[in-house]
Amino acid sequence: MTIGCPECGALADTSTLPGRMLARCRVCHYPLERASGRSLGAALACSLTTFVLLLPGNLSPLMTVHLLGAERSSLLSSGIVMMYRQRFELLALVLGMTGIVLPLVRFGALSVVLTAVLRGWRPSWLGRCYRWTIWLDAWAMPDVYLIGCFVGYTRVTQDLTGSIDAGGYCFVVAAFMSMLTRATLDRRTVWRAIAPERHVGPGERVLSCTACDLIAPIEHAGRPCPRCALTLRKRKPAAVSRAAALSLAAFVLAFPANLFPMTLSVELGHVVRHRIIDGVTELFKAGLWPLGLLITFTSIAIPFMKLAGMGWFIVSIVRRSDRHLRTKTFLYRLIDELGRWSNIDVFTIAAFAPLIDFDGLASSRPADGATAFALVVILTMAASRAFDPRLMWDAARARRS
Repeated sequence: MTIGCPECGALADTSTLPGRMLARCRVCHYPLERASGRSLGAALACSLTTFVLLLPGNLSPLMTVHLLGAERSSLLSSGIVMMYRQRFELLALVLGMTGIVLPLVRFGALSVVLTAVLRGWRPSWLGRCYRWTIWLDAWAMPDVYLIGCFVGYTRVTQDLTGSIDAGGYCFVVAAFMSMLTRATLDRRTVWRAIAPERHVGPGERVLSCTACDLIAPIEHAGRPCPRCALTLRKRKPAAVSRAAALSLAAFVLAFPANLFPMTLSVELGHVVRHRIIDGVTELFKAGLWPLGLLITFTSIAIPFMKLAGMGWFIVSIVRRSDRHLRTKTFLYRLIDELGRWSNIDVFTIAAFAPLIDFDGLASSRPADGATAFALVVILTMAASRAFDPRLMWDAARARRS
């Protein structure tokens, strides 16, 4: 059975791997398939558990804090609703979709797909539905929201007494189970169960689906993929121009995201503005250096690393560079995987801002820097998703020929 490598375009013969074997692309060393620790039954159990626990996690109180006899509790949606009411509609939309709506959609749909595969059902919509669950993997962020809640809870309880409520425990387990779902899901086995791969004859001209890597004759370009229903193309359309435009927009917004305050806090009548670097400094001063390092890495290092990496990839295609191809391919994979974790800082605001709402004593709300930062994260993620790393290898082959 033959598939196309999603990162360099080389054809690779694959089969079900026994034991703990790992199949890598012979050209770019991309991990095509991994057998160790993967199980459709375990993935279904984790996915279904995640979906079920997200319901009470969203509907029950997460945390409660106390100050001078008064208490404030928050739901998962409390900070998002607060942002919407304070005219930060775009920020509320981004966090509401990635933190609440898309996780429910992804894990509900994935549970349906895995149940159908294990029961031997093959409805016509199965491949399309599974493709959407794979696409939503990066955009559904209960695990990122969990870290944001943890950072927010840690910051609040430096000065106030707090406790985790029933919804909080449900959400913690749901977020961990979402990570286990990603770790145990055997994507290749699911694709093969939906529709098997085919062999390529000597000299046959083929292309591979940009979603499920299924091989099809080159004459089928423009038709729906028989496995996932995505339109068959040799490469992603307008990948370089789309990635360049999205990266440029993110680069422009990166300056207000870092220079403008992320939150405005009122403490005994005094307004305090917090930028990203101010929040990091406070964490280090409080002795919470692991969290300070985490926010430094996710909120400052990763966004600029992503922008620099995307610029390198685009320039290498324009110049038809054939140098460091494996390094660039690995860096692209790293950028695409780590990009979602930059949202920790804005999820932290959504977690702690509704808890700091004691009239006349203390309050906190988001500021313009938070919207700019959330847009930087979304735009850089969209840029890496729009980009096609196979174009770097195509450009190198064109230079050599």
